[in-house]
Amino acid sequence: MIFGEFSGFSKRAALTAVTVLGLALAQPTLVAPAEARDAPESFADLVDKLMPTVVNITTTQNIPQQGQRLRDMPQLPPGSPFEELFKEFFDKKNGEQQSRRGTSLGSGFIIDGEGYVVTNNHVIQGAEDITVILRDDTQLKAKLIGSDARVDLAVLKVEPPNKKPLPAIKFGDSDKTRVGDWVVAIGNPFGLGHSVTAGIISARGRSLSNESLDDYLQTDAAINKGNSGGPLFNTDGEVIGVNTAIYSPSGTNAGLAFSIPSNIVKQAADQLREFGKIRRGWIGVSYQSVTDDIADSFGLDHARGVLVANVVADGPAGKAGLKRNDIILSFAGQDVPDLRRFPRLVANARVGNTIDITVWRGGKEVPLKMKIGEQEEAEKQNASAQGAAPKKAPDADQALTSTIEQLGLTLQKISDQLREKYGLSDSAKGVVVTKVAADSPAAEKQLQAGDLILEVDQKPVTTPQEVTEIVAKLQAQKKRSVLLFVERQGDPRFAALRLTK
Repeated sequence: MIFGEFSGFSKRAALTAVTVLGLALAQPTLVAPAEARDAPESFADLVDKLMPTVVNITTTQNIPQQGQRLRDMPQLPPGSPFEELFKEFFDKKNGEQQSRRGTSLGSGFIIDGEGYVVTNNHVIQGAEDITVILRDDTQLKAKLIGSDARVDLAVLKVEPPNKKPLPAIKFGDSDKTRVGDWVVAIGNPFGLGHSVTAGIISARGRSLSNESLDDYLQTDAAINKGNSGGPLFNTDGEVIGVNTAIYSPSGTNAGLAFSIPSNIVKQAADQLREFGKIRRGWIGVSYQSVTDDIADSFGLDHARGVLVANVVADGPAGKAGLKRNDIILSFAGQDVPDLRRFPRLVANARVGNTIDITVWRGGKEVPLKMKIGEQEEAEKQNASAQGAAPKKAPDADQALTSTIEQLGLTLQKISDQLREKYGLSDSAKGVVVTKVAADSPAAEKQLQAGDLILEVDQKPVTTPQEVTEIVAKLQAQKKRSVLLFVERQGDPRFAALRLTK
């Protein structure tokens, strides 16, 4: 992620300000405001205390020169006697000027009197030399302790002048930050040095990409290029965010800036100092959101938590006793309200720690304990386990077909022909979907030909007849939906299909 115009936003229109003046409203309704703090008369006293904790950052790196020969070499007619001479001269010149020194600017803040500084990863990425400039213009060479591109944070280390502790910030609790709270940003916009702007928190929980770990604070405090890595303070003088990205059609402040919440920053900084990298948690499950239909199928009071679709047998969840069909309601003492929050809870869990987890199983809450694994190690294991596709085995069973009109599904028993047609492995189990009727409950849940139905109403199935019998029984019980456990190309998920009459 770069600081400037953010590519993740649509550019279909420039921002337009609309002001409506002079409108007379009849009989206005007055609503008493919630408990709110008065706007401060001045931030000056607060800024005086905070300025020494903020630093400016400059970096230098070698930037490869491109197109040098094409720009400098004169255009000569083909076959000219001078063509070879000039080519040899400019090839040599180009080889001598392969790179130039480039400089970038950013911001940061001191988190420890011993000289530890936090900034954005993109501020120092690729840098050969990093210089931290204190409030009194003292310049200190910095060493990179650790960085992480995914969360866009880095930790630097400088040696305090005269071995005196440097003034350091205090982290605040970003989870307690409310939309509408006053905030102050201090940084190095356009290399101008320490500059202060103020605004409010405009929104919380912003996601700027498809990254499930995104969880930005949005502010209208003026943020520009060079503010990257600088702190966002609350009115108590605590850091609640790291200014990281802006959205602007012009590349300058448009009142839309985004900060990494301090609770993420603090945890990431601790790990970067300890390990030089961020060790993200992993538990070894695949999961999906819990819809109203799924909650009803499991007897849950309302849609919440995440539904476990598959469990890695030797992973942390498998060892802890977690099972497919469990609904995870709480993780490490925190409620799991929906699918979006759960990946962050897992990733932020400290590797090696044993945490409490609560699941919904068999119509009641079941407590479990789980030791957190490491995501990176799991990814390595998955990569090494990738192999050639298994060979197809002959299957003498005659394909059995059944159509369940209530669901809009045509099903067949697994056969050698279907394995070949849909690329199913020898170990594939369940019943094969061969046709999905348009505008049917199955079509609504995006089922398609080639899907495998492994379970119906949490019961394993191997023939279309078994599926038909379970569905008929549920209809007799006047159930509103039927829960299917479906697999597509090795990816399992649950689908709750409504039962039509």
